[in-house]
Amino acid sequence: MYGTTTPVPSDARGVAAPRRRMASAALTGARYALALFLGFSAVAKLVAHDSAVASFGRMGWGSGAMYAIGGLELAGAVALLVPLLAGVAAVALVGLLAGAAVVQLTLLDPPNAVMPAVLVVLVVLIARERRERTAHLLALLRGRGREAGAGQWMKR
Repeated sequence: MYGTTTPVPSDARGVAAPRRRMASAALTGARYALALFLGFSAVAKLVAHDSAVASFGRMGWGSGAMYAIGGLELAGAVALLVPLLAGVAAVALVGLLAGAAVVQLTLLDPPNAVMPAVLVVLVVLIARERRERTAHLLALLRGRGREAGAGQWMKR
């Protein structure tokens, strides 16, 4: 009809971009906090702190498992701080934290399984947010880094 106008939908990018930036900033902060948390947890295992030794003793696991898990936690913490590796680290940490939740449920204290389960959700969100950089890393490792815009994945 003449004289009437249909409403023009708002620009989705204009509205969503600030939200995306806020979510990205929040996940970046979460990456740093998680790296710090995992770093402290790793150091406790790697220096054989009494609490770590006692926990692994309750599970019936030896010191080798304690040092291995501490090493994996430390590697994950460091990789979370490297923008290119953060997505891959988050994917790997899903397995480590899911395993921690299962161990808490079955061998240690079931109520304490909540913390690693919540952290699984967090690392899944980090992995999802970093998926483009992870794809660039895979392309680089496959020798196709130049075609995949290799210089772009280093930002942030």
